[in-house]
Amino acid sequence: MTTIETGPKTQKSSPSSTLKQPSSSSSFKRWGRRHPFVRYGLPMISLTVFGALGLSQLLQGSKDIAKVKDDQEWEIIETRKALSRTGPVDAYKPKNTSIEDELKAMQGKVDINSYEYKKIPKLNEGKSS
Repeated sequence: MTTIETGPKTQKSSPSSTLKQPSSSSSFKRWGRRHPFVRYGLPMISLTVFGALGLSQLLQGSKDIAKVKDDQEWEIIETRKALSRTGPVDAYKPKNTSIEDELKAMQGKVDINSYEYKKIPKLNEGKSS
């Protein structure tokens, strides 16, 4: 304990004040050595948790942007094609065809009664000459 008196007398100090006060950084170092979880585990766990939270926020933002773009594209398509309940107006309309009509068309193209026999050469026949 230090006492200061006013006047011509000098400053008196007690023997306890001559002891060195530990600095805050050295006490922190000792605390880290005594408890390794605080030094290594806590930063690792906090980095993992906060990293996961940050990534989830980034992914959610990209999903929101993609949804907005899809909505805008659908509005453009809807206004261009004037959609009705059954689909776009003036859309592709397939013909009503039957198997019999297709058979008649194929028979007209191919005549199965007149044909020629053609010999298929073997692999070694063409090279033997």
